[in-house]
Amino acid sequence: MLTENTENHRFGTIALAGLPNAGKSTLMNRLVGEKVAIVTPRPQTTRNRITGILTGKDFQIVFLDTPGINKAGGRINEFLNKAAMEGLMSADVIIILVDIARYVGKPHLIQKELGLLKDRVRGFANVFIAANKVDKVKDKKNMLPVIQELADLFPERDILPVSAINGEGCRALLEKAIPLLPQGTALYPEEQISTLPLRFMAAEIIREKLFMQTRQEVPYALAVEIEYWTEQDNLIRIGALIHVLKNSHKSIVIGKKGHVLKTAGMEARQEIESLTGKKVFLETWVKVSPGWNENRDILSTLGMG
Repeated sequence: MLTENTENHRFGTIALAGLPNAGKSTLMNRLVGEKVAIVTPRPQTTRNRITGILTGKDFQIVFLDTPGINKAGGRINEFLNKAAMEGLMSADVIIILVDIARYVGKPHLIQKELGLLKDRVRGFANVFIAANKVDKVKDKKNMLPVIQELADLFPERDILPVSAINGEGCRALLEKAIPLLPQGTALYPEEQISTLPLRFMAAEIIREKLFMQTRQEVPYALAVEIEYWTEQDNLIRIGALIHVLKNSHKSIVIGKKGHVLKTAGMEARQEIESLTGKKVFLETWVKVSPGWNENRDILSTLGMG
């Protein structure tokens, strides 16, 4: 059921921007109240504009979890920066996430590392800063120099301390953002939490489980392509092709006696079942695709072209 259209109802998009590993996916999952974006301890795991929908009594927000903006080269990073900018351009409100714990004791790095973000949001009106990961700072007084440095870099932008992990400050974040959204009726059913197709979300879940299983052994040159998806009654059959760059990566992803791939597949299957409410048969296989992260055809198939 859609939220009723009232004079005071607001509808709009909020882009979550920031450097890799600032906590954008964690914050969006926290605000939406459901897991709609993968979260790992590693930076740059978001490759597309992931969307989450939050519906309240008098508002509906579509959150855009944009890839972390970075200066690295390569075709895939070119795509990531383009996707991030498209997210900013289409948003009514921009929240810049900053890992405040990273800069405690070294606020001098803020100008160097966040200068690109400042340039990207120049000219946008509704922008404010979420100083994330305050839960990691034991002595809150140590945050003051960081907040001052952020205020110097982003003059006239409000700065709100938050913790995406435990929810601290998240209500204040919404109370700040909602009045900035344009008036309008909700476009999505109140129970819908994302605009993403289930195939995409399933691929992201598989990718997350592989990241967590391989930890630091396999770099980010790993992608998951859904080759088939069929539904019959209460059963979904999914075939997932995992692209890696090298034979050595393939061995790691499969693991000894197939343990890594089997464990990741089992965890992914359980989460997809929870997401869809149906039984899932998941088949996975690994393919060495040299240079896939620079191949336009493969990137396009993966939604990154």
